[in-house]
Amino acid sequence: MATVSRRKGAAIERLEQLCRKHSLPLTAQRRAVLEALQARLDHPTVDELWEDVRVLIPEVSRTTVYRILETFAQLRIIRKVCHPGAVARYESLTTRHHHLLCIRCGAMTDLQNAVYDKLTLPGADTGFEIEDYSIQFSGLCAECVASEGHSRK
Repeated sequence: MATVSRRKGAAIERLEQLCRKHSLPLTAQRRAVLEALQARLDHPTVDELWEDVRVLIPEVSRTTVYRILETFAQLRIIRKVCHPGAVARYESLTTRHHHLLCIRCGAMTDLQNAVYDKLTLPGADTGFEIEDYSIQFSGLCAECVASEGHSRK
């Protein structure tokens, strides 16, 4: 519990610093959105976070939550996780990690494995400067495999 509180405190502190640096007001809505995301262990959508924030700020609009999340992603306070054919999701874990994505139910799970962090990246010959990367593996989660009664391998 103390780790979550420290992480939450550090995230709010970082938000305060970045708001000052970029001349953005630190609004109650921004704070509430970040705290709602920090409280979750999954990869929520805008709608899921909007529902969480509305508990504290009933008048907050979905558009406001979306704009705040986009601003946070640009400032690298959070990560926006996208994959083809699905709605964008957000997460507060900004260190490099990877994901397992269920193609049936849409569940997304973090995967932290140093092996994937040590890939040889394209070099200067491409002209592309890589800042970060993550790998998404898609398949069926354990619950969906169990509901099928067998693995499709």
